[in-house]
Amino acid sequence: MSQHRRIAPAGAVRIYQAKLATAFAVIGIRTEEDWLTDVDYLPLDTPPLAPQTPLAREVCDQLLAYLADPEFAFDLLLHIGGTVHQRRVWGAIQDIPAGATRSYADLAAQLHSAPRAVGQACGANRLPIIIPCHRVIAKNGGLGGFMNASDGVPLAIKRWLLRHEGV
Repeated sequence: MSQHRRIAPAGAVRIYQAKLATAFAVIGIRTEEDWLTDVDYLPLDTPPLAPQTPLAREVCDQLLAYLADPEFAFDLLLHIGGTVHQRRVWGAIQDIPAGATRSYADLAAQLHSAPRAVGQACGANRLPIIIPCHRVIAKNGGLGGFMNASDGVPLAIKRWLLRHEGV
């Protein structure tokens, strides 16, 4: 399965250490040893799964803290991977505070890159919410894309997260 997905395709078999039900999706959490490796948005009718490890419990607790307070600061060991450019984009995204947005073009200018390359890095983000790519929008103030999609469920999730943060 491509790393560019954040909504797991129907019928895909993925092993999660927890599945946390939220108002906008069931969040699938994958960990390896002491690292958070993946956060996937699963359909709302996906059965929840209680945390199977202490780290999965901590990730769920921190996600619940964010859902209670959008200014909550995550403190997790992240297995980020990605290219040098992607890691630079993800670092810049993590600097965007809750309740604020930046455009793909603004991030591109900051990183001496191109808006499309910033968008591709956002789409490759394996840790949405933790690396808050939902805070990156189009230059004209529109939503832009989300999880390599320009409509449907991904944008509904992006809208929910931005509203939650007061945008």
